[in-house]
Amino acid sequence: MPHYSRLSFHVVYSSFGQRVIHGFCCFSSSSFGESVANGLGSIEYHLSESLKPPNFDHSLEEKLSSHSSHGGNGLSKGHFQQNVSSRKSAAGDFRSEAQKILEILHQDAPELDKKVALDDLQVRVTGLLVREVLLKILRITSYDENKKHCSKIGCMFFQWSGLQENYAHTTYSYHLMMQILSEAGEFKAMWELVDEMIENGYPTTARTFNILICACGNAGLARKVVQRFIKTKQFNYRPFKHSFNAILHGLLAVNNYKLIEWVYQQMLFEGHSPDILAYNALLCAKYRLRKLCHFHRLLDEMERNGVSPDFHTFNLLLHILGRENKPHAALNLLNHMKDIGCDPSVLHFTTLIDGLSRAGNLNSCKYFFYEKMRQCGCLPDVVCYTVMITGCIVAREFSKAEELFAEMVNYGQLPNVFTYNSMIRGLCMSGKFDEACAMLDEMESRGCNPNFLVYRSLVSHLQNAGELTKAHQVIRQMVVKGRYTHLVPRITRYRRP
Repeated sequence: MPHYSRLSFHVVYSSFGQRVIHGFCCFSSSSFGESVANGLGSIEYHLSESLKPPNFDHSLEEKLSSHSSHGGNGLSKGHFQQNVSSRKSAAGDFRSEAQKILEILHQDAPELDKKVALDDLQVRVTGLLVREVLLKILRITSYDENKKHCSKIGCMFFQWSGLQENYAHTTYSYHLMMQILSEAGEFKAMWELVDEMIENGYPTTARTFNILICACGNAGLARKVVQRFIKTKQFNYRPFKHSFNAILHGLLAVNNYKLIEWVYQQMLFEGHSPDILAYNALLCAKYRLRKLCHFHRLLDEMERNGVSPDFHTFNLLLHILGRENKPHAALNLLNHMKDIGCDPSVLHFTTLIDGLSRAGNLNSCKYFFYEKMRQCGCLPDVVCYTVMITGCIVAREFSKAEELFAEMVNYGQLPNVFTYNSMIRGLCMSGKFDEACAMLDEMESRGCNPNFLVYRSLVSHLQNAGELTKAHQVIRQMVVKGRYTHLVPRITRYRRP
């Protein structure tokens, strides 16, 4: 990222910032409430992504922890050098073994000693097997009414597997078990597991913090979690700069904005200088807490401390300008970004278009989508197309939405589940129910599996239009394919307000 001098930043603040800040201070509570009601979450998502250093991916945690497993049964280098057929065979073996283990765990016979039955299976306990079993238990726990029972069998398997020869739990397996306990509301047991993990030599990580803050935040214990992580020496906050940045990132991911403000003050008290990651988190928190007048002070503080706005700072500003329906101010900011060497990307335009769309200014959306974005050398991706399509549908410009859908496919952009959901909704709103059902089949034929929201939205529109036969066919199709069968009652009861 190019370095923006204090002079360049002063230009943003003086020539543009004053007008922006004035607009921020005029934020109406009704406008903000509508934003929340519409499920606005794009800014938090993009900023959460921005807080991750390059190549940081929680999905790698399992591989990394497996390599450091005491038992050596994780994913070794040799596993990755096997041929495809061997990998498929191995995958089939541990999945079938996992299913046998689950069948034993779910048996209710009082005379059955489950640990003895598990021993009798004589399976080789590996990181992959433990992962598969715990993941399945976690999925069941998320929708099963008897969550206590799920956590009980999860603990039983976790304890049993940890005692097996040539195997030791990894940080990843501890995290999965913590999530199961969290789903079941077993907070005391979850904390005991954290203590056990630390005693066994495993450091707590940013992922550990995220799991705990998600669980304890709902129980009103979030500040205690933060205080413990600030003080503990076992907190492996890498790859973040220091523990406060890791904590800010975790709080942003779970939308705990009030605590972000408190952590920021604690960071200053401890003598840490905030960097752009910390400022971005705080700016986002101020926005969501309706404290937008504080932007003036924060921008001034950033300038004094020599911290330049980055890609994500501008993204946040563009979103707010879009939501406040200020296309001219947004255009000035985009031009300024280009002048100082921070070329606007498709993400910046998508964020702006999304904000303007929610403000009901579809004409400005079309200008930035068809003209300004091309002038800046950007081409729309699937997310940008989806935002435009959704905006057209909300504005009831259904033919334009269909035109955009056809255009994106012609340009090689594959629609995702959110694109299809918007299109199916639009077709239903325009009374094209046969085409909506056909699009459900089309998305599956293209390898895009419908999520529950797609099914529920389609069935709801069909029911409300009196197309009960078609609605029942969609539900049957979902059940036959084994998708969301446990959620069928929600669909049959669901009625749009």
